[in-house]
Amino acid sequence: MNNQEPKENATRHYLADYHVHPGYSIDAAPENIRRYCLQARDAGLKEICFTTHLEHDAVYFHQNNEVRLQGQRVPSYRLHWLDEYFREIEEARQEFKTTGPVVKAGVEIGYSAQLEELIHRALQDYPFDFVLGAIHSVQGASISAIKECPEFFHLCSLEDLKQDYFGALENAVKSNFFDCLAHPDLYRRYGYEFYGPEILNMHRGIIEPILKEVAKRGMGLEINTSSLRRGLKEFHPSREILDMAVKTGVEIFTVGSDAHSLEELGDNIKEATLLLEQKGQNVYGFTRRRPYPLLPARRETETTTPP
Repeated sequence: MNNQEPKENATRHYLADYHVHPGYSIDAAPENIRRYCLQARDAGLKEICFTTHLEHDAVYFHQNNEVRLQGQRVPSYRLHWLDEYFREIEEARQEFKTTGPVVKAGVEIGYSAQLEELIHRALQDYPFDFVLGAIHSVQGASISAIKECPEFFHLCSLEDLKQDYFGALENAVKSNFFDCLAHPDLYRRYGYEFYGPEILNMHRGIIEPILKEVAKRGMGLEINTSSLRRGLKEFHPSREILDMAVKTGVEIFTVGSDAHSLEELGDNIKEATLLLEQKGQNVYGFTRRRPYPLLPARRETETTTPP
């Protein structure tokens, strides 16, 4: 019994946040990578993976096409800004290599078919540790932004949203660009207000083959805790979708706060980690696109009940 105790204590305290937006993301606070690493160290996080946005919409060109570089907004498709991003991450790696946290270079890409050439170029030219794929926009409207989604939701039926969203999600998986899917039921964030409780079941009958494809390709699924900050009662994805993923054979899971400010870093990471442990699943990290379990999953049930 004593041999088990160190492993359990280590599991409780080995926490990693694999979805963090530094100041390069224009919707994030203008904080640099070092400030986040200091915050992560003070909060007891063992690993931090920066996942700055790469968004570009070739059809709706006026939207989602910029990043913040040294206080200026520059076009995201001119990838030279990633040189500075990687330089700053490397500086942090050197500074924190003895004290922690371990620092990883990631990216969150808002997938669209028109973006594939740009995605290919970015992933070919830069040594990312971790690549998150997400569906942030449907028909050019950001379903994750409260300023954009109301008008779109009013004009879009639930069935149309279902087909468009999950069609894009399926294409993202089959593109084979991504290590992991971010918040696969992001439409819940603001959709409930417009569609009511029916949106909570929108995934049924359409997400199952997508999850099978995720499992078949060895991709992962993110447990994203940002939903709780926005008043939802469950993480992204919901417990039902998480159970479907486990049932279909998905084995790789990451945990991320989707922090856009220092205050949000590490938010509910412990609770999300416990949720995966309760389901007998490992939490994974990534180095150069290769997954590894942070610590072996524990099968026994915790007394704390995560969302």
